[in-house]
Amino acid sequence: MRSGWFENLTVLEKRNGRRKNVAEKRFLTLADVGEVLNISSSQTYALVRSGELPAIQIGGRGQWRVESHVLEEFIARAYEKSAAAVRDGSAGQAREQTTH
Repeated sequence: MRSGWFENLTVLEKRNGRRKNVAEKRFLTLADVGEVLNISSSQTYALVRSGELPAIQIGGRGQWRVESHVLEEFIARAYEKSAAAVRDGSAGQAREQTTH
C-alpha cells in the first residue's frame, strides 16, 4: 500500500453508507475527489474537463474515475503552485483586483 498524506482519510460510500479509506481504493469517483478536496461536483468536473486533473471515462454515461495516486500528485502540484505564487507575491491578486 502506498503511504501518502491521505492514507487515513476516508470517504462516505453512497452504496452502503459506510466510510472507506481512500488509500484502499485505486479509483475514486468525482464525488470522492470532491469530498477530499472539499469542492463541489461541478468544480471537480471542471478540473477534469480542463485537463488539470487527469481522469478516465468509464463507459458512455459520463462515469469518470481518478486514480488515488493521480489525486495525490494533483494536490502536490497545487501546493507547489501556491507556494510559488506566495513567493512571487502573486497569491490573492486576482481576488484583490475584483474587490477594488
